[in-house]
Amino acid sequence: MGIIAWIILGLVAGLVARALVPGRDPQGLIITFVLGVAGALLGGFVATQLFHVSGLQGFFNLSTWVCAIVGAAVLLLAYNLFTGRRSGRWAGRR
Repeated sequence: MGIIAWIILGLVAGLVARALVPGRDPQGLIITFVLGVAGALLGGFVATQLFHVSGLQGFFNLSTWVCAIVGAAVLLLAYNLFTGRRSGRWAGRR
């Protein structure tokens, strides 16, 4: 895939992951983009190592999008955990 395809895939995967992860996510478009691209790379790497399947086969392949979205969601959860942003039912209550 070309660099433009990676940018589009990362941005869309980050936006979809942000919609799937519960709670408020006040980070901007840049963080969403970075998490999406990193999630695509992480998802492809994990799919290749665990399932011996090439996770990034082409731009219009379903496995590429699933790996990218799942990877971005995992990174978004980790980002929220490490930055201290709490989400869910008990957010704001101590």
